[in-house]
This record gives sequence, structure tokens and C-alpha cells, in this order.
Amino acid sequence: MWIPIEMTGFQPWKNSTDICKSDRTLGPHAYNVSHSVKSRKNVTRLNTLDIVTAVNYLDESDQNLQTLGAAYIQHECYNNKDAKKQVNQLKGIPVLVQLFTSENQEVQRYATGATRNLIYENMENKVALIEAGGIPKLIEALREGDDELRKNITGILWNLSSKDNLKERLARETLAELTEKILIPLSGTGDQDIIELNPSESDIFFNTTGCLRNLSSVNEKTRQQIRETPGLIDALVGYIQKCLQDTKVEEKGVENAVCVLRNLSYQLYTEIPHSVLLRLEGPSRALSSSKGEAIGCFTPNSKKAKDRQNQDLTTFTEVSRQPKDIEWLWHPKIVELYNQVLQQCKINSTTREGAAGAMQNITAGDKRWASILSHVALEQKKMLPVILDLLETNNNLELRSLTGLLRNFSRHAKDKNDMATKLVKPLLAKLPADGRQKEPSSDVVVNACGALNNLVTSSLVAAQEITHSDGLPKLIDIKTSHDNSPGKQKAAKAAATVLSNMFQYKKLHKDYRSVSSMII
Repeated sequence: MWIPIEMTGFQPWKNSTDICKSDRTLGPHAYNVSHSVKSRKNVTRLNTLDIVTAVNYLDESDQNLQTLGAAYIQHECYNNKDAKKQVNQLKGIPVLVQLFTSENQEVQRYATGATRNLIYENMENKVALIEAGGIPKLIEALREGDDELRKNITGILWNLSSKDNLKERLARETLAELTEKILIPLSGTGDQDIIELNPSESDIFFNTTGCLRNLSSVNEKTRQQIRETPGLIDALVGYIQKCLQDTKVEEKGVENAVCVLRNLSYQLYTEIPHSVLLRLEGPSRALSSSKGEAIGCFTPNSKKAKDRQNQDLTTFTEVSRQPKDIEWLWHPKIVELYNQVLQQCKINSTTREGAAGAMQNITAGDKRWASILSHVALEQKKMLPVILDLLETNNNLELRSLTGLLRNFSRHAKDKNDMATKLVKPLLAKLPADGRQKEPSSDVVVNACGALNNLVTSSLVAAQEITHSDGLPKLIDIKTSHDNSPGKQKAAKAAATVLSNMFQYKKLHKDYRSVSSMII
């Protein structure tokens, strides 16, 4: 009896901060206003203000005083935690919220800029903004066409989205407007063809997709809301496609867009509508195998069906020729998009990780459609060499996605012997010498062992490749030499499973003994 290795999906990226210090950060910087107020006539008055006076100015009818007060708060709260606390204590946030929709655009800019700095790394101020009705006011102000104002608003929403307890509300109240006002126009998927985004527009798109990246990580309910927002996924895909055409795949907006798609594809076959899943799965496999009925668009054992498997997959009856919105997540055309990202993206490892993770999600599990998309990737798009080249990386997070994808490919591959000749040696090369090494992570080891196990259970060639490529000592040491942490124990169990399944090939026992003494 073959022993499987437990398989899990690829979790969405979580985040708990709005600090911006590395490629994996999920929130924008606070915004320093000092450079912009120095050119103003009231710069001397700004230098003589204090927080109490500035908050009082916000409540004045004179718009010049409102601007001055908001500008001072924005400047002081850039790096001053005490100033942020004081503005909240003085009830300045509700007044700023009312200024978001001022008739004076300068007041709007400084009010939102001040708020952006107030809530940066400050949960109390985030809550105060929400309680003051800040989200509806921000969305109302978003209708203005001013780029600086929109940068502030989308920056605020991005920082708010970094907190899990705010994500559902944010999704409910912002998705439609963000999609209509930002994503569709700036992606070029609307009525206006975008040739190239200016720097401000790029920042606005980056902030908005950063917000979506956070929202898509929280739970199924919010993922469903995002998937079902008309035009949203079309815009993300369209933006990525345009950046691929323009050789701008390294841009941070592409990173966010790819990561949103990866998060939206998490647990896809569990979370998509049941009617869609039934269509993708076709008649029950048990029924079709017993009666020779068609599985979706395939009829077993017929030459015509076998020929059709090699045709362009836009002829599938289960999917439309041109996907729209949520259909993109499981459509064969999305495989080519991720393939291009993986091939063209040479610098941004997070973008590659997102594309590989998305591929891992849509090929995970035993659903028929996961198998079909694996076949699309392996047979039509020839993705295996691309993934094996990327496997040379030492980036552990990227390795986790790549080995997870290879694990799925090994499960769904039609010719396990052929797959074994291509995959066993690269996977063995990534395994540590024993279970005590810190790198690669236990997740990578479990994925690699899972892929090896998928091959060994169906392929004598795989067992031979492992034996003759010095894989046995590594597997034995991973199994026997490790600490008691949950990750290391899981990796040890995965290695033991591969060894156990290899042992069932009796004709190889002599080879095993010549390499090492196996303890099963």
C-alpha cells in the first residue's frame, strides 16, 4: 500500500504592519510635508505653531487657517509619536475627516496628508478615523481627479488595510469605488487606453493594489467579495499583461497585482460557486469510468478525444473563450500569464514567488481541473524547464512556492517515469544533508519529499534515480537526525514516507543495501 504525504494549500500572505522597509512590506511610508510648505507665504506662521493651535485652526471657517493647521499636523506627525497621540486626544481626527470633502482642494490635500501620517503605525488613530466616518468621506473625496489627493487617500486605505479587524469593513465599503475610479482607468481596461502611467498614477495604482493585497489575505468572505467585484480581476490581469508587453514586469504594481491574484486563488476549488465546480469537474469520474461517458469535453478511449486533448484549450466547453473577471482565476489562459511573469521577472523575487504560488494554488488537490491546468502548464506551456531553472535560487520563500508547484506537477504528471528523470536530481539537490540544517525551511523539505513521493509511488525509475543520485543518505538523515520542532518532525515524517514507499520495490533492495542500511 502506497503511503501519501499530507498536502496543504498555499496560504495567502498575511501582514501585521504598515512599515515600508523591504520588498515584502505591505504599507506605504508616512509622508513628509516639510518640503511643500516652505514655499508658502505662511511658512513663518507654520514655524511658530503648536499642536493645540493647529487643531483649533482646523475648526476655523478661514480655509487658509484650515490649510495651515492641517499642514502643521502633517509635518509634526511624520516622525513624532507624541504629536499623533496629542492630535487624537484633542479630537482633531473627526475635524480632519470633515475637511476631506472641503470645497478647497488644498485643504483636502493637507487634511488627507495629515491623516495619512496620523494613522501610520498607530492603531488608536486608525480606530478613531474609522469611528469618525473616515472611510465614506475618503471614498467621497476619491471622486476628485487630483493625483496628490488620490495618493493620500489610497495611502490611507492601504495603511488601514494592514489590520485584520478592519479588512472586512474596508472591503465592503471601498472595493466598488477603488475598482471604478482607480483600477479600471489606470489598468487601461476601461474606455480610455492608457499608454503609460505618470509617476503619480503609478503610486496611486501601487497604493490601491497594496490595499487589495492586504484585504485578500484575511478570510474567505473577503476573498469572495473581491472575486465578485465587477472589473477588478480584469483590471489586475490587464495591467500585468500590459506591463509584460512593455517589459515593465519588475514594477511594484505588478508585484501587488500578482500577489492579489495568488491570494484570490487560495482554496479556489473549495470557495468557487458549486455550479462552477460541477462544470469544471464534469460528470462524476466513477460514473464516467464505469459507463465510458465523457468527462467534460473528453470521451475516454476515443481517438477524437485524445486528439482534442492536444487542441487549444479555448475550445473547452467548461470555460469561455475569453475569460472575464473571476473566470480568469481558473482559465487556461492564466497559466500563460504566470508563465510569462516567471520567465520575464529577473529581479523581483516576490513577484516570482506570487506567480509560482498562484500556479501552486490552481494545480493543488485532486480535482479534475487542477489536473487539467497542470497538463496545460507541462504539455502546452512547457513550464517545467522554467521552474527547474528558478529552483537554483537560495531564496527560501521562493523555494517554498516553486517546490510546492513541482509537488503538484509530480502528482498530476501523466508520465511519471519521464517526470522522474527530470525532477528527482534537482529536488535532491535542494534537500539538506540532515534534519538539523536551518536552510532550506521544513516547508521546502516537505514539498520536495512530497514530490519525490508522488513519483516513487508510481515509478520504479524514480526510486532508481533517488538511489543512484545519493538521495538515500539525505532522506535517512532527514528522517533520523532532527530536533523536536513541529516543522522538523513533519519533514522527518515526509522523508520516512518516501523511504517506506521506495522499499516496496523489491528488485532494488540489493541496491539499497549497497548504499545504506535502511530502517523502516
